Parts: sequence; C-alpha cells; structure tokens
Amino acid sequence: MGEAKRRKQTGAPPPRKTSSKKPLVIGVSVLVLVALVVGVYFLTAAPAPTSSELPVAAPNAEAFPAELDQYGVSVGAADAPVVVREFADYQCPACGLFASASKRLKQEYVEAGTVRFVYYDLPLQQHQNAFPAAQAARCAGDQGAYWEMHERLYESQTEWSGSNDPIATFTRYGKDLGLEERRLRRCMTTELHREVIEASRRVAVQLRVTSTPTVLVDNIRLTRPGWGQLSAVVERELSKAAK
Repeated sequence: MGEAKRRKQTGAPPPRKTSSKKPLVIGVSVLVLVALVVGVYFLTAAPAPTSSELPVAAPNAEAFPAELDQYGVSVGAADAPVVVREFADYQCPACGLFASASKRLKQEYVEAGTVRFVYYDLPLQQHQNAFPAAQAARCAGDQGAYWEMHERLYESQTEWSGSNDPIATFTRYGKDLGLEERRLRRCMTTELHREVIEASRRVAVQLRVTSTPTVLVDNIRLTRPGWGQLSAVVERELSKAAK
C-alpha cells in the first residue's frame, strides 16, 4: 500500500524515523580511548634528562632524613648513588598505575646497583583494605617474599579492594607464592606488623605527605609519578653523581 493511500485510509501520520544513537556511542568510545592513550603516553614517555620541565628540589631543600628508611622496606645497594622513595597505599588506583614503573625501576636500576628503592606504607583511612594489604606484604616479607606479594597485590588490586574478607584472599596469594599459609594468616590476624606500618604512616605525616603515590628521587618530588618522569630524573641525578 502506498504511503498516501495508507494515510487516507487510516488517518495516521507516517511513522517517525528514530535517529540512531550508535554513532554517538562510537564517538564517545573513541574519545575515551584517545584520552587513555594520551594519558598513558603522558606518564610513560621519558623527557630528556636535561629538560627544563623536570622537577627539581625546592630552594634550600634539605637531604631526605635517611634514618627514616628503617620504617620503609628497602631494596638495592646501601651505597647506591640515587635513592627513590615511594609513599603509597595498596588500594589506591593511582598507586596501582605507578606499580609498573617501580617494578621497571627495580629491574633496570636497582638490580644494576645504581638506585636503592624504599617503599613506605601510607594506608589511607578511606580504603578499608589498604592496611590489611600492607600487613600481607610485610607478613610475606617474613618468609622472604615481600616484593613478590607487593607486586601481586597491585596486579590483583581490583579483586580484593572491595572484599569483606581480604585476609582469605591474601592467604591464597601467599599459597600461590609457596608461602606457609598458617604462618602467613597468623601474622595477618594478629597484626604483627601494625606498629611498623603505623610508624611508616607517621613518617609521611612528619614530611607532610598527604597524597598517594608521592614519589621522591632523593629530595626531589615528582610532579607526574610515572615511568617517563621517574626515569628522566633518575638519569639526571645519576649524571650529577658521576661528576
């Protein structure tokens, strides 16, 4: 039946064509993808070590009080010319993003003996499982697997961050790492390392560190914690130390 004839017989207006939202959805998806790519590049692209855009120490800044490192967990040569320190929360998404940079730092600089890395626990009050996660890493450290648990916690952050029983999850991680489960669980449930974690948090308060991750290369605070800026500042400071 023709359209004119159909309207004459039924008195109905022609059916309205609905505009498809598909192009809009695709457009938004593309924009999100571009933003993610730009963000990743922004954090990982390494500027030249001589770039004037790299952060420097504040005027008259004092050296980081090295005696405070006893409250963090260190890896690397004690006499390494450069020390990188991170104040972080295992449940913090931004810290999870930085974890790949710190892992690469250990592989490329710490193992070469040129950098020592110190991780300070700064579990934030709004993250209910951050403190248990810090305990899990410290307890795994009692069995020689601190950094293995450290990396597993960040890699699996989305799995346990909202858990009502994080200790069960962390015990499973310990089993995967070959740790003694009963010893690990007992360490976590008795909060064996609460005192040192609290001490680490007090160091952050003393130094007026309020956000995570806060990353320092010697006494220089990074403005964009990520591999790009981190590696560039490390290279610059190593060059200075070699002169």
